Amino acid sequence: MQIASVGAAFPPNFYDQDQLIAAFREHWGKRHKNLDRIEKLHRNVLVGGRHLALPMEEYDGLERWGQTNDAWIRVAQQVGEDAVRDAVARSGVPWDRIGAFFSVTVTGVATPSLEARLMNRIPELPRSTKRIPIFGLGCVAGAAGISRAADYVKAYPNQAALLLSVELCSLTLQRDDLSIPNLISSGLFGDGGACAVLVGEELAAELGIQGPSVVDTRSVFYTDTERVMGWDISETGFKIVLSADVPKVVQKHLRADVDGFLAARDLSLDDISSYVCHPGGPKVLLAFEETLGIEREKLQVTWDSLMRVGNLSSSSVLMVLRETMSDHRPEAGSLGLMLAMGPAFCSEVVLLRW
Repeated sequence: MQIASVGAAFPPNFYDQDQLIAAFREHWGKRHKNLDRIEKLHRNVLVGGRHLALPMEEYDGLERWGQTNDAWIRVAQQVGEDAVRDAVARSGVPWDRIGAFFSVTVTGVATPSLEARLMNRIPELPRSTKRIPIFGLGCVAGAAGISRAADYVKAYPNQAALLLSVELCSLTLQRDDLSIPNLISSGLFGDGGACAVLVGEELAAELGIQGPSVVDTRSVFYTDTERVMGWDISETGFKIVLSADVPKVVQKHLRADVDGFLAARDLSLDDISSYVCHPGGPKVLLAFEETLGIEREKLQVTWDSLMRVGNLSSSSVLMVLRETMSDHRPEAGSLGLMLAMGPAFCSEVVLLRW
């Protein structure tokens, strides 16, 4: 199973962190007694700027969740179409060889689902394409989606599968919530979309596509951790659940998960030369480095993605994969790991061969 390409797309509205901090200070200035604390929280996440689904001035007009979700559906279709078209163009895979279309998100809801709406916007897609919408996996969904799409092309080796992630995190912001999790998330999360094209073994050989290949995958579920990360759904939409214990969960579980996964193939971390990680935030990335015993340079692409566009939930790890493939491609034949963690709480590990 080969990952032929990753496409990406962003809404056109980009603001640097100074602009966003100024807007939050103005918005919360009459209610929060310590505006410097808000700024400190936003500086500490080390994000330089973010794309927003809408121009900043339009958010004040979103008074109800229905309005916000309608905006999500509208923008997600454009971002999603752009990401899919970019991915397929980069892959060299003919449209008529696409057999499945997976879509993942955790920031908006739609029925018909996003990939169904894109079937109408992208007439090149075969009408027989199998659609698999996945909601609720959050930040882990980029890596989990790679795993599920790899399962598909393993079963259908002469086909390709699309994995589309669109996350418009700014449309989940609770503007009247002054809790620490909401203040942190308002400085950390950004908007964007990414699409990976996975190709079965027979089609990859036919088209001459060269990896990275998906060698193996593993999902790990941590019992009774649902309050570590997720959403509380209310009349105002998605309210962030974000525990300060996320780095502790990484430190407690990840090394044993990775060691066990690799040992099943008679491998160890010494055999891994590269990493594609979800940029959950500075404390999470530091926990990754410490727990796995890896140098900063092995996660530099991930750190750079966080600083450039923020945490894009499930889209982020695909963005890191895209940049690794295009600008930092590891040595041919070397092994790498894709890692992400997210709501449940859980982790997803993908072994790649470059």
